[in-house]
Amino acid sequence: MKKIKVAIACDHAGFNFKNKLVDFLSAQGYEVKDFGTNSEESMDYPDTAHPLAAAVSANEFDFGFTLCGSGNGITMTANKHQKIRAALCWTTEIAELARLHNNANVCGIPARFISYELVEEIAKVFLTTAFEGGRHQNRIDKIPLK
Repeated sequence: MKKIKVAIACDHAGFNFKNKLVDFLSAQGYEVKDFGTNSEESMDYPDTAHPLAAAVSANEFDFGFTLCGSGNGITMTANKHQKIRAALCWTTEIAELARLHNNANVCGIPARFISYELVEEIAKVFLTTAFEGGRHQNRIDKIPLK
């Protein structure tokens, strides 16, 4: 069975959760690449979001996780890439629907607004929920600009 490859990126606000999530996912058997950042020093989230999104878009990774304070900026940045469907997930239900209905391939985490324990639960749901396809596929096909 193919090992699922996961890319993770953050800004300074998501740094601590990112490190814990890298360890958690690695312990769960996922192949994880950390795209940074590597400290709590203020930085610009596009500097880590763009390399992650490019790698997921190129099918180098199956999924990605982005973490910043609100989750918004880093998720918006990832969504600039045509093959990325990044969803801001602050509950397990949102994460499940992002996968079921939207075939999201990047999960955005609002690190300043949820607990780390919830981050792990969101990650588990996001990584184990399959896309339903069907009527949702037609919608997904209309997302990229032609």
